[in-house]
Amino acid sequence: MSSSREEDLARQLQAREEELQRAKAKIALLEQKIDALVRRIFGKKSEKLDPKQLELLLQLRKEVEELGKAEASVEAEANHPSKAASCRNRRTRNNEPRWPSDLPVVEETIDPEPVKASPQAWRFIGTEVSEQLDYQPARFFRRRLIRRKYVPRNEQDGVPVIAPLPEKLQERCIAAPGLIAQIIVSKYCDHMPLYRQQQIYQKRHGVYLPRQSMARWVGLAAEWLRPIYQQIRTGVMAGGYMQVDETPIRYLAPGHGRSRQGYLWTSSNPRGDVVFDWHTSRAAACLDNIIPVDFSGTLQCDAYQAYRAFAQSRDGRITLAGCWAHVRRKFHEATEQAPRHAGWIILQIQNLYKIEARLREHGVSAKLRSVVRAHQSVPIHRRIHRALVRLKASKHHLPQSLMGQAIDYTLSQWAMLSVYLGDGRVEIGRVRNRRGDCRREGVAVAGGFHHNAGASFSSVVPFPVPAPRTGRAGFPHPALISEFPAFAFDWSTRLCGSRYRPSVS
Repeated sequence: MSSSREEDLARQLQAREEELQRAKAKIALLEQKIDALVRRIFGKKSEKLDPKQLELLLQLRKEVEELGKAEASVEAEANHPSKAASCRNRRTRNNEPRWPSDLPVVEETIDPEPVKASPQAWRFIGTEVSEQLDYQPARFFRRRLIRRKYVPRNEQDGVPVIAPLPEKLQERCIAAPGLIAQIIVSKYCDHMPLYRQQQIYQKRHGVYLPRQSMARWVGLAAEWLRPIYQQIRTGVMAGGYMQVDETPIRYLAPGHGRSRQGYLWTSSNPRGDVVFDWHTSRAAACLDNIIPVDFSGTLQCDAYQAYRAFAQSRDGRITLAGCWAHVRRKFHEATEQAPRHAGWIILQIQNLYKIEARLREHGVSAKLRSVVRAHQSVPIHRRIHRALVRLKASKHHLPQSLMGQAIDYTLSQWAMLSVYLGDGRVEIGRVRNRRGDCRREGVAVAGGFHHNAGASFSSVVPFPVPAPRTGRAGFPHPALISEFPAFAFDWSTRLCGSRYRPSVS
């Protein structure tokens, strides 16, 4: 075989080897994307990593020692099962009560049959009490208002007097406050569309309420609540610092033959109120309708380009701050591909969050938070930045891989991620506030789908959505209307004084 033939075969073999390596790299990237998609759909939603998993990934002596201590404590609990069981029972008993202590009580006395036959032959010596939780289905009733007329006794031609009708949303409206509250709570808190409420009321209660009438009542109630909504919105926008995010929602669009995707924009003050705005897109123009023209300060968001374009349009009056929660999510998705490197980055981010947790626990001022961050958080920031720069320069991870994308995302956002170090008001990222992380929980209750969401949110003022598991709600339960009659319509007295916070607690 000639040398030219050998060289030709060698070149072909080398070309096939390079093509094979490219194919393997492409297959590996596709497998990573498929695994990430499967985890996102079927896996756990939490981004927390087991500390023991980090110990195994990083192979650090300190973590190994902690693992040994953990194993020793587990063995101790195993040797004392009664103690472990008592601890579990103690944790169970410390949970919230199963029902409120002020729940109405209906007493029912049950006597033995012999006592009922001849009560005079028996002497009462005591009782045994047991309780059950019961429920009475909702019911409709007609509220008949009878207004009596009076005339003066001493004036034969005196003018009759009569009490005025209670204030209503609309003249000659047949819906009482309790019914309107029930419709609103079912629609916005229980995510029950109006057409389904119409079916329930007609089939179960025999009451026909046209969907058009209920939609009109919802619109009237929204207009009545507009001052409260504006008051909450003003409070969120007035602080000079807010967090903004958008959540995709599928909604019905009549005339299109299929559902469409809209976005529920959330603007919040950390550990404060949350304002919702509905738009059918996530363009930068939506932010012009959400954030007032005179707003100046810090806007915390993710890396979506619309925020950059919006900040540039405001001529430098808005400073963008990054969110470390989004960075942590990127590296969490890359833990299976690069367990050692991603695990180390996540551990450093956990250290940053521990510092912030201690600051929130002690309730320190913004100035003191800046001082503590400069002393404790800045060195961790520098350590993370040096590690990311070295990983990117080493080209150990492909740019298209999950780890490569996480590194590029973090480095491109580094200036925004460092804003909170110099401003004590700014949080490290998204914070679960006491009024609920209802920005996404409210959507999760409905499974990410709203019936006629475009019509219901664009035509009326968005209602204060309740935070699940926090007890905070924008509307009272219909059963509470009789106890809080002023809550239904007399908003003027509640708006006086301090900033109004709609709550029934």
